[in-house]
Amino acid sequence: MKRSNGKRRALALPVLTLLPVLCMAVPVWAEDAGETIANTSRYYNTFWALVPSLIAIILALITKEVYSSLFIGIVFGAVLAANGNFEKTLNTIFTDGIVASVADSYNVGILIFLIILGAIVAMMNKAGGSAAFGVWARDHIKTRRGAQFATTLLGCLIFIDDYFNCLTVGSVMRPVTDRHKISRAKLAYLIDATAAPVCIIAPISSWAAAVSGFVEDGSGLALFIRTIPYNFYALLTIVMMLTLTAKDIEFGPMAKYEKNAKKGDLFSGANPYANVKDDVPEGKGRVLDLVLPVVVLVACCVIGMIYTGGFFSGADFITAFSDSDASVGLMLGSAFGLLFAIIYYVVRKSFSFREAMSCIPEGFKAMVPAIMILVFAWSLNSITSYLGAKVYVAGLIENSASGLQMFLPAVIFLIACGLSFATGTSWGTFGILIPIVLKAFPWSAGNPISIVCVAACMAGAVCGDHCSPISDTTIMSSAGAQCEHVNHVSTQLPYAMTAAAVSAVGYLLAGIFAVKNIPAVIALPFSILLMIIVAMALGRKTEGEAESEA
Repeated sequence: MKRSNGKRRALALPVLTLLPVLCMAVPVWAEDAGETIANTSRYYNTFWALVPSLIAIILALITKEVYSSLFIGIVFGAVLAANGNFEKTLNTIFTDGIVASVADSYNVGILIFLIILGAIVAMMNKAGGSAAFGVWARDHIKTRRGAQFATTLLGCLIFIDDYFNCLTVGSVMRPVTDRHKISRAKLAYLIDATAAPVCIIAPISSWAAAVSGFVEDGSGLALFIRTIPYNFYALLTIVMMLTLTAKDIEFGPMAKYEKNAKKGDLFSGANPYANVKDDVPEGKGRVLDLVLPVVVLVACCVIGMIYTGGFFSGADFITAFSDSDASVGLMLGSAFGLLFAIIYYVVRKSFSFREAMSCIPEGFKAMVPAIMILVFAWSLNSITSYLGAKVYVAGLIENSASGLQMFLPAVIFLIACGLSFATGTSWGTFGILIPIVLKAFPWSAGNPISIVCVAACMAGAVCGDHCSPISDTTIMSSAGAQCEHVNHVSTQLPYAMTAAAVSAVGYLLAGIFAVKNIPAVIALPFSILLMIIVAMALGRKTEGEAESEA
């Protein structure tokens, strides 16, 4: 079986690599330089716009090679965008794709944030803060359940932004979960399940600010708050995660990883971060050396975000958060957090200034895998946008929004899942779908079907983002846990799909209740109960001998 799987993987890569080249073999003369891809590509606003992302996703799952899979998806999308013209394809890949993604100011801010956060984590390790926290956790967190609950709690507390959540929770909890023999795949799931799902139900978060910006009449935050009880996927993901942890059960591929972890194999295979050195001195450092820089970093990031929203120019806190620029705010906040960490550790004589500076390239080195995947994922997303993937899906919804109102929340949820999964962006998904929903069902006087449908957009976007291997949040959850990215995706997918199936049932009930003037919130307790029953029915204890990687 291993040999046949290896053959399929070996054949899949060259075949899909040659496919774009074969497409380019048909000579197509270049159009006028002034025309856009939207005007020139014959595949614009068609199903083909989704194919590059699907190729990258399927190929990544088959070959377990993320970088090459993403690049092949980029090449295939560029071929479609350029109608097969060789020169234009190259320009689309590099100039309009990779270079444009790296040059985008928002993306640059996120990359700088990642690098700075990596440097701060390296300093924490060098100062012995992580080791000291591990000793404290050993004395206070006695069980695997306790370690998982602590990870979940920390993830829920850091609700300000999903990027910050992923990397901070991972760096803080890795020593604890390793000590209790929790697989890195399970840690990545706990991080991912408390990143976007928590941010999308937190009124004070970068996600709330983003959603508020898509509502034109200025009542975006009020609408966001009204949708929280109907954001079934986010709520049910947390319920399922707590149920699995409390009962110490798993299902799907995660069961194998957890079984192996209990025998000491945290990775069920190779460790992709084996070459990253954690300079953790023995018997040095205090818990405060980890906690204080993290607290200061959180505070600085909050201040940075409200600063970008005009808080210090007279705007109130809520307005400033709604108008904030997460990229700039996190970049500024992390820069001040890094400055504090350097001063604190040098004054504490944890290490010298020269050693502090050496932590910066070490932190950069630790983030290189995540940065590479992010750049390729952003490039693929740009090319699918050029092909009109979002326009194509938006048209499907707009054309069907007039009928079957009671089924519309479930339909919107599923469409948002598919679009977010294929494009790897949740913000882009609900940015397209929410205005369409509000156009079909105006947000006025608390229109119940409007609230449920907007919640379905947000939940579906988070669900697709949660499942997609090209999602930046999924990528950074892997980086935060220092887990092989494909392993994280393959183990998380059954959990995400289970929560999505129960959520679809909940939206079906909510839509029926809303149309019949029955309080739609009744669907929430029913969905929670159903989620608990399903999780317990599927879950199994992970006892027994370790299994080798298939």
